Amino acid sequence: MINQLSWKVGGQQGEGIESTGEIFAIALNRLGYYLYGYRHFSSRIKGGHTNNKIRVSTTQVRSISDDLDILVAFDQETIDVNYHELHSDGVILADSKFNPKKPEDTKASMYAVPFTELATELGTSLMKNMVAIGATSAVLDLDIHVFEEVVREIFGKKGEQVVAKNMEAIKSGFDYMKEKYSSNLHTMQLEKADGKKRMFMIGNDAIALGALAGGCRFMAAYPITPASDIMEYLIKKLPPLGGAVIQTEDEIAACTMAIGANYGGVRALTASSGPGLSLKMEAIGLAGMTEIPLVIVDTQRGGPSTGLPTKQEQSDLMAMIYGTHGEIPKIVIAPSTVQEAFYDTAEAFNLAEEYQCPVIVLSDLQLSLGKQTVEPLDFDKVEIRRGKLQIGDLPENENNGYFKRYEVTEDGVSPRVIPGMKNGVHHVTGVEHAETGKPSESSINRLAQMDKRFRKIENIRFNTPVYKYEPHENPDLLVVGFNSTRGVIEEAIGRLEKDGMKVNHAQIRLVHPFPTDEVLPLIQSAKKVLVIENNATGQLANIMKMNVGHGEKITKFLKYDGNPFLPHEVYSKCKELF
Repeated sequence: MINQLSWKVGGQQGEGIESTGEIFAIALNRLGYYLYGYRHFSSRIKGGHTNNKIRVSTTQVRSISDDLDILVAFDQETIDVNYHELHSDGVILADSKFNPKKPEDTKASMYAVPFTELATELGTSLMKNMVAIGATSAVLDLDIHVFEEVVREIFGKKGEQVVAKNMEAIKSGFDYMKEKYSSNLHTMQLEKADGKKRMFMIGNDAIALGALAGGCRFMAAYPITPASDIMEYLIKKLPPLGGAVIQTEDEIAACTMAIGANYGGVRALTASSGPGLSLKMEAIGLAGMTEIPLVIVDTQRGGPSTGLPTKQEQSDLMAMIYGTHGEIPKIVIAPSTVQEAFYDTAEAFNLAEEYQCPVIVLSDLQLSLGKQTVEPLDFDKVEIRRGKLQIGDLPENENNGYFKRYEVTEDGVSPRVIPGMKNGVHHVTGVEHAETGKPSESSINRLAQMDKRFRKIENIRFNTPVYKYEPHENPDLLVVGFNSTRGVIEEAIGRLEKDGMKVNHAQIRLVHPFPTDEVLPLIQSAKKVLVIENNATGQLANIMKMNVGHGEKITKFLKYDGNPFLPHEVYSKCKELF
């Protein structure tokens, strides 16, 4: 019996690799297992190697595994590219159609199974993925009926005959394995799961759901990997709630439309990736100058330029903090789990309205597209706070009829109104302006308005700016990360603690303004600090040095080949430091 399983299916893009993993994972999720899935795919619609690696466990997992138990291969390339992950007791299930060849340097067992042939006999070769699921079930001694509910949900609209055919395909794969390899089939059984119902979702869906819960009713966006799922989710969910999604002609229009909606009092969102955020920067500066609330999601991917559009990277950090020309107040938050992606996105709308500035929800491809088990979300934790937005009739003012929209206040936040309110008339302009919004180049006014704007973010109220795991007062090592690296760091620390090392962990969730007061004591108490990040220049480490010092303690561990970190990589790097 095993308490964890690592399973991967691979082939050419367009062969149903994603759907194969989806059906397998959803069925096991409904049995109560915890799952974590990560897709390796090409930046094209069809062709090119792709794979879907899914980790199944009886306990919470938030990272892909080092090794592999079962590899399902629809072509030889899948074997050649991925076999090195298999441990000695691993299993390769290969379509006999391509006459599979087992590499000489692996001890894993290989079974040739006629996925395509069996599927074709049942009516169409497209069902070869279902045959593969059946073959997998035989290796796991898994009752194939656990897939029936999922198959019915996916194919039910096509009729009962299609559902029956797909279940028959699963059965054919199962029966073939049991009959053909009855004497030498290497099986592995998962320990029974707890049977509890949990969600299974990608980070982008959690971001979109968080936006809905946070009162967002308008989204303007232009499609871009890996952010497009947010728009696709909201296209389905916003209209029934009286909201709307507009696919704009470009990223500039998307950002300015979102600004316009927020100016009108509607909570609005725009989402993109690195190239799109570059285009949005001038508009983000406009939101900062006009002090209009704005929520932007950036799902980081490999850059620069088109770069690696379907691969993991965390290289937008500096751009999100310092990318705009001139200087504006800005809040950048970085959830590290799917649950946090939901709650943080909902909270982003409160922060945007309370501080009247752009709020960037920073994600990365692994967090946004990695699919994982999520405990039930608590919608009662989500609240709506609109800051100094004034609704209703305003008293007459003594400023020639103009409202002091940009009034210099002690906390830096000015009163705000929506268009059309009586006695709320004011100018809105991207040039520097006085309290009523009228353009002003006065040096005295410039200082007053700049200082006012930056006072807003001096004392940001954000729940859990740093996730802390600090069981040791004076640890040997503090490991720091942001976004999706949390899971792999947690797993590596578990191994290090078994070795007797004292290790603490900090995951930065409020990136800007940097939570110096939270991070400094953690660094001061540690002998050494290791910063884990998916970029080439150590952007988070450099930001830490700028804000907390102690550069002599800080070591960077960087990975920028397009792949996420693996637990053994982080574990080995930590061991190297001692």
